[in-house]
Amino acid sequence: MRMIATGMLVAMAVLFLAARAMEPSHAAWGFVRAFAEAAMVGGLADWFAVTALFRHPLGLPIPHTAIIPRNKDRIGDQLASFLRDYFLIPVVVARRMRRMDVASAAGRWLANPTGGSKRVTRGASRLAVEVLQSLDQERLGGMVRGAMVQQVRAIDLSPMLGRALEAAMAENRHLPLLDGIIVWARKVLDANDGMVRAMVHERAGAILRWTGLDETLSNKIIDGLDKMLADMAEQPDHPMRAKAEEALVTLAADLQHKPEMRERIESLKLALLANPAMQGWINGLWEQARHAMLRMARDPEKLLAGKMGEMLRQLGETLERDVRLRNTINRFMRRVAVGAAADYGDVIVGLVSETVRGWDANTITQRLEHAVGKDLQFIRINGTLVGGLVGLGIHTVDVAL
Repeated sequence: MRMIATGMLVAMAVLFLAARAMEPSHAAWGFVRAFAEAAMVGGLADWFAVTALFRHPLGLPIPHTAIIPRNKDRIGDQLASFLRDYFLIPVVVARRMRRMDVASAAGRWLANPTGGSKRVTRGASRLAVEVLQSLDQERLGGMVRGAMVQQVRAIDLSPMLGRALEAAMAENRHLPLLDGIIVWARKVLDANDGMVRAMVHERAGAILRWTGLDETLSNKIIDGLDKMLADMAEQPDHPMRAKAEEALVTLAADLQHKPEMRERIESLKLALLANPAMQGWINGLWEQARHAMLRMARDPEKLLAGKMGEMLRQLGETLERDVRLRNTINRFMRRVAVGAAADYGDVIVGLVSETVRGWDANTITQRLEHAVGKDLQFIRINGTLVGGLVGLGIHTVDVAL
């Protein structure tokens, strides 16, 4: 369009020269000359006007040119004020949000994500990936780890463990655990048979060792322990199982009500959190979660095809059916938007103003010039044509008078 506008100006100059040369031969050429002459003036004037908005014409420091670069800070402040006064007002945001049914739109998309706009899915996917990759992973990971550790530190673990144990025992959910402990104890006894025999041998007297009774004693101890554990595993009413359950009841009560037990659990929790192995485990949890989020974001269609997709579709169908739920979500979104406008409106306005101030003159010139685009060149084209018609009209009136 710039070439077309410039080409028209050159064409008018050529036409003016030709008409001026041919004017003595016929009076009609005077009208052509008048049109071309005025068209050149109009085209040059509008070229100057358009150029003066963004830069100095021909690089000459003519006053009141390069208007936008010289006033970019004021433009940024005015734009920020315009946003604050006409857009980021809580009343305006609430009125606009009241006309938007965010929940219905979300419900339709969730109920049929593959049949909806692929552009929305791909755009959300790209945005999620870019956000996850652009964040400082070391810093973000440290924040996540710190938040996790802080949450665990704030938990009063002892009463929680006591209540959990008490609830499990009330519903007999502790029995599989007790059975597992008994089976594990039998395996430990079997695996450490030699160690038990060595301990009996070392602690037995010389007479027992000389007569070989220490071996008999070892066999009796091992066999007795093994039989007791086997009986405990097979007999739900075994006395030792009852003793174990009594101990668990006492432990549940101590965990909830005994200050010294709570202190021991708290010390154990803090020591565990300070352990490098635990820190490494937490780091691994965060990295696994981050990689999982990246995989889901890069392949949203695969995610939507799995169990997560089925859950999202059910949520979408529920949103489509349940009017009360939709109203609740829309009300929540409206409050969030109004709250953001009220709390962060000045921050957004300041961000706009500071961003424009931070641009250099060439950046803002290029961005505004590209944003307006062809219309700038149409101003030049229209100026050339209108100027020519005005010149033609003036010449006609002059000849008539």
